[in-house]
Amino acid sequence: MKILYHHRTASKDGQAVHIEEMIGSLRALGHEVRVVAPGGESPPQEKARMGDDVGWVQRLRARLPKWVYELLELGYSLLAYRRLARAAREFRPDAIYERYNLFLLAGLLLKRRTGLPLLLEVNAPLADERERFGGLALPRLARWAERVVWRGADMVLPVTRVLGDMVAAQGVPQERLMVVPNGINQEHFAEAPSPQAAKAALGWADALVLGFTGFVRDWHGMDRVIRWMATPAAPANARLLLVGDGPARADLEALARQLDLGERVRFTGVISRDEVPRHVAAFDVALQPAVVPYASPLKLFEYLALAKAIVAPRQPNIEEVLEDGRNALLFDPAEPQALETLLARLANDPGLRQRLGEGAGATIGRLNLTWLGNAERVVALARSLREAPASTLGDAKA
Repeated sequence: MKILYHHRTASKDGQAVHIEEMIGSLRALGHEVRVVAPGGESPPQEKARMGDDVGWVQRLRARLPKWVYELLELGYSLLAYRRLARAAREFRPDAIYERYNLFLLAGLLLKRRTGLPLLLEVNAPLADERERFGGLALPRLARWAERVVWRGADMVLPVTRVLGDMVAAQGVPQERLMVVPNGINQEHFAEAPSPQAAKAALGWADALVLGFTGFVRDWHGMDRVIRWMATPAAPANARLLLVGDGPARADLEALARQLDLGERVRFTGVISRDEVPRHVAAFDVALQPAVVPYASPLKLFEYLALAKAIVAPRQPNIEEVLEDGRNALLFDPAEPQALETLLARLANDPGLRQRLGEGAGATIGRLNLTWLGNAERVVALARSLREAPASTLGDAKA
């Protein structure tokens, strides 16, 4: 098939990982992919770095009034549509695959003009998310734009069932929803070093290593882990490795200094994706202390791929992948000290860590949580949409 892939993502973080892996997997299956995106398709040497973000976007957002920035986002749809339309004329695709972003209407406009099926990947309810975390000046416009794109797509691909229910609540029929979670590139993790070698490379050969990957924010709850590290419940050889960077880093480093943890807590800073496996390989306990209720955290799939004992909150989106006692230990996020209790339990039970790690390692294959598997699902959907009667496709009047 020929797939026109469109996104508006400039970040070089987990979002970019998803984009690059889906494009690469579609091509690996023998399909042609034309990418339309800000600045074009990133060359291989510019692949995402863990814990990275795009500074110019954040600076622009900070300097402009919110309503001006939001209107610019909406206006970008016209520019993106012109690029998409030109690419469609040249490439003659069989389908459009678009990564949803707030105020982005370009894929829907092209679908309406050409009749090409539109598959819409949705990673978050961005109108709600922006209003809660960053603020929206034009919430009614944002919700209209979100609703019209979700309803107008021929198939919406949320990353969790929880998110799918949120999309359905906006008027998208269940038959036009299919959950496609994040995945893993097994080849990328196949050459990871042994845990012993990974620890030795860090200078922590005899340590019990707790680890976290990604762009760390205040709400991730890593301060709780650092405070636990300073209690008698944490073994003397416990070490905490945070792989990446983020806005919470300075406060977490200050907290570690205040608690006199010294070299027991370490940030790698921004690193390339290629370096992630050798760091995660060192983990004895992999951490997901908190997560928003609809997300499919990329770090969980990395932990599973390297067969790590995982600690995560017990909530529906996490339980779509993790099962308490089988491939993770899950805690009640509303219960005080529940996370800390599980950390102490795992720290003192190597047999439990091994059993959970074995269960984690089997999960990828059991649930087919790979980018190649996701690409196969997308292609099958695109083919079925090409063959479907026009009356069954997305609501052109949404």
